[in-house]
Amino acid sequence: MMQTRFTRLVGCELPIQMAGMGGIAIPPLVVAVCRAGGLGMLAGTGSSPETMQRLLDDVRAGTDRPFGVNFLMPYLRETACVDAAAAVARVVEFFYGAPDAHLVERVHAAGALACWQVGSADEAQAAERTGCDLIVAQGVEAGGHIRGQIGLLTLLDQVLRRVRVPVIAAGGVGSGRAMATALAGGAAAVRVGTRFVAALESPAHPLYVEHLVEARAQDTEVTHAFDLGWPDAPHRVLRSSLDAARGVADDVIGADHDYFDPRRRSPIRRWQVLTPTVLTTGTIAAMPLWAGESVDFVTRRQSAADIVRELVDEAAQLLREHRMAGSAVVIQGGSLHDAAAAGMRVGRASHPAHPPDASSTVAVTRSAWCST
Repeated sequence: MMQTRFTRLVGCELPIQMAGMGGIAIPPLVVAVCRAGGLGMLAGTGSSPETMQRLLDDVRAGTDRPFGVNFLMPYLRETACVDAAAAVARVVEFFYGAPDAHLVERVHAAGALACWQVGSADEAQAAERTGCDLIVAQGVEAGGHIRGQIGLLTLLDQVLRRVRVPVIAAGGVGSGRAMATALAGGAAAVRVGTRFVAALESPAHPLYVEHLVEARAQDTEVTHAFDLGWPDAPHRVLRSSLDAARGVADDVIGADHDYFDPRRRSPIRRWQVLTPTVLTTGTIAAMPLWAGESVDFVTRRQSAADIVRELVDEAAQLLREHRMAGSAVVIQGGSLHDAAAAGMRVGRASHPAHPPDASSTVAVTRSAWCST
């Protein structure tokens, strides 16, 4: 067990939050991450209230541990979905829109914690003013759609100086060293996305996972190209998917099948925003292959529990070494991926509201990681 402000508030065992990735963050993966001790996040984007309830029921049938639900603001059509999620989930999270006090109030009214993912210190401060209990600071290293324009370490430092609620570090976190860096710098937890795309419980299309395994951080690119359905929203994908999409002549490149009723299918157009899963057919390589700079650490398919264990084992060891050493450099600015890859030592944060509690007390209980 690794206790931080995040774990104490949310009620999970480890300071790891799974990213609520559209198409990927479905009940089996959410349940697997929760059972491993982290906070699984269900993708609520585009759901009707009826579909939302079915998804929530599937998660709750698989685990009684805390989980969360993520909503993308451009696709949030019915607030009844928020009400349904807040009645069951521990955390309800919003992304890609200005913090909204009315939504936060709805979440609190149903008894859940409200979280907002941000890309700047100003947006973080606005989220805290609306009453959010948690904030996700997303650096530009993240895969998929990105809100900010600077690296995680710089953003994390800026956000921690402006807010007092627990902050989750997101973007480029794919190794235990990156996790330790963020926690020692004052983050209350880390958010992991790309690693979980390759989890055995993930519905990602096998070809998508194969591309992730073969890729490195420098093979990703921030672009606006996949904008059909979500214009003017920068996103990070594998460069190979951009090259493949440019080489396709047809407008329709595949089909997507419904999660609850695979007999229902809808065409996929070139440059369309979606995630290729096992329910997707067609030219998979030309669809958006979302990937963060943490793709360096996707080397094979692993269970969600093994991914969590790998991250926590390495982070716990590094944080123990840091505590015994008694002194280390504090990394300021730059990329979290670069810092982790360079093997930099990390030091205590200088933010009074966000003490690096995980770096001073780390107690690992292995049996908790995979218990049901």
